[in-house]
Amino acid sequence: MDVRTIKQLLRDARLDARPKKGLGQHFLIDERVLDKIVAAVELEPADTVLEIGPGLGVLTQALAERAGRVIAVELDERMISILKDQLGDRENLTIVHGDILETEPGELIDGPYKVAANLPYYITSAVIRHLLEAQHKPASMVLMMQLEVAHRILAEPGDMSTLAVSVQFYGEPTLVTQVPAGAFWPRPEVDSAALRIDVYDELPVVVDDVDWFFTVVRAGFQQRRKQLKNSLAGGLHPSKEEVVAALERTGIDPRRRAQTLSIAEWASLAQALK
Repeated sequence: MDVRTIKQLLRDARLDARPKKGLGQHFLIDERVLDKIVAAVELEPADTVLEIGPGLGVLTQALAERAGRVIAVELDERMISILKDQLGDRENLTIVHGDILETEPGELIDGPYKVAANLPYYITSAVIRHLLEAQHKPASMVLMMQLEVAHRILAEPGDMSTLAVSVQFYGEPTLVTQVPAGAFWPRPEVDSAALRIDVYDELPVVVDDVDWFFTVVRAGFQQRRKQLKNSLAGGLHPSKEEVVAALERTGIDPRRRAQTLSIAEWASLAQALK
């Protein structure tokens, strides 16, 4: 869909000529990127797809042509009228007016499902956490996001962050493609990336208490420039001696910093500190 078509759709619906900046709306206008995203979702005729933020329905239409069922959740009521006008006759498409962050996926979908989304930059991390921590998790997700955020998610020990740990704990992220700013209208200030996350059927590490695991992770990253013995003692409030003893029991040098630990090391450390 080109810029002229987008503007015409907005005018026909008697809407403002430009998308809402406050909702982070940037419409994809590059067909080559669209094709890569759809291919990465790896749809079968029996698949159910949850699309977040369908906007004008460019990706929605491509998904509906390949999947058995598409559930599109859109927050902007202005877009709902356009979606219904353009795609409302598709029997396998359900358009939901709502906020995905206030919606439990299990309320919309019973069985297995995949996710596809062009996410507003300002809610990317929140949406990812919401889906991965949901009781009814997706099998996989293909998400458009800010390139910098994609790099953070893909980080390896040595450059980890709370976000990287949060994603890699639940699934395996891979880069689908980098997307230049010019692939969108309006043009964002930064480049983007499409990222695929394959959600684990079973967690690759043994964790008895997930909440405690992330409590320890957040404490470790709270002051990421500090050595673990100091950041954990400050964030969890045991004595520094207790923290050092737990670190040594797991074979982790107390002088290391949070960004150097692997998921397995965090799991061992959480168990030792508990």
